[in-house]
Amino acid sequence: MPSITQSAAPCHIPADAAEEVLLGVDTHKDVHAAAVITTLGSALDGRGFPATAEGYQQLVAWARSFGVLRRAGVECTGSYGAALTRHLRAEGIAVTEVNQPDKAARRRHGKTDAIDAEAAARSVLSGRATATAKTGDGPVEMLQLFKLAKSSAIKSRTQAINQLKSVLICADAELRESLAGLSSPKLFQQCAAFAESEISRPADAARHTLRLLARRIQSLTEEINDLTKRIAEAVTASAPALLEVNGVGPDSAATLLIAAGDNPGRLGSETSFAALCGTSPVEASSGKTQRRRLNRGGDRQANAAIFRIVLSRLRWEERSQEYMRRRLAEGKTRREIIRCLKRYVAREIYQIIVPKTPVADRTGPAQDAA
Repeated sequence: MPSITQSAAPCHIPADAAEEVLLGVDTHKDVHAAAVITTLGSALDGRGFPATAEGYQQLVAWARSFGVLRRAGVECTGSYGAALTRHLRAEGIAVTEVNQPDKAARRRHGKTDAIDAEAAARSVLSGRATATAKTGDGPVEMLQLFKLAKSSAIKSRTQAINQLKSVLICADAELRESLAGLSSPKLFQQCAAFAESEISRPADAARHTLRLLARRIQSLTEEINDLTKRIAEAVTASAPALLEVNGVGPDSAATLLIAAGDNPGRLGSETSFAALCGTSPVEASSGKTQRRRLNRGGDRQANAAIFRIVLSRLRWEERSQEYMRRRLAEGKTRREIIRCLKRYVAREIYQIIVPKTPVADRTGPAQDAA
């Protein structure tokens, strides 16, 4: 699919210029493949556009040359298509997140960027794709970046600590004994204070290595503390009431807010949020068997955050402890009870992070769609 570098000129103008059209985009790192179809499903055209600010403008101008553009289906709205999604929303176009095409269909019909772009538009037209894309332009997007940096810093610090203690185990006996019995913070402080000296034997190399690793640990610790402070500030700016919930700390709150996005209103109900967090049961009935199974889908980090909240409540909250005792007496297992508590926590979190719809607006199309 060729890429457009000149000003976008329409290759085809329908007779009815006011006809509504739908846009589908298959996103990539350097080039986005786009396709336009009518509301009746007729394919109009498909082209490739560079993944740049100018390319986004060309794409929108080209798509609008075929008619009125109100909806678009975009793949990978959280990665390659994030910037395009923000641009489309700024242009007043509703963006729907589209999953990759079904593998069985790919085997039957093949795969190209043009086919994927057209399939994205058709999935919006048919109603198969209904998830509103995350906006990625508010405090939650800041949280996601801070969490990413903090996770990598924690991983690097853990690796440096393990390496320092490994070097210390194999070090010269005199050096090892001089540092024996120190707590971890004091050990890092002592190693970081080693003076530089000429390296002429393995003992000197060990001291130099311990010095470098200790200073790296201290630097990463400062970085983690700074990011923790910024995460708490971003959570307070986005959903201050979330930190008041029993068992919810800044990291867990950030994870749950990231799962919901900057526009949590896109979640139709608290059951949608529960499914997003993998805490909703899934029907697994067949024939005479009627049962439900554990939902292993959804955002697993959000699921882990809710699990940590439940464990904290079971340890410190009397209400959760009483619930555990009552359900155990009914014959439920501890694992089943924790699943129920996770579902309750998801409902409580949803009511905090999703703004309540005014009564006057509940009679509109949104309620009918729900």
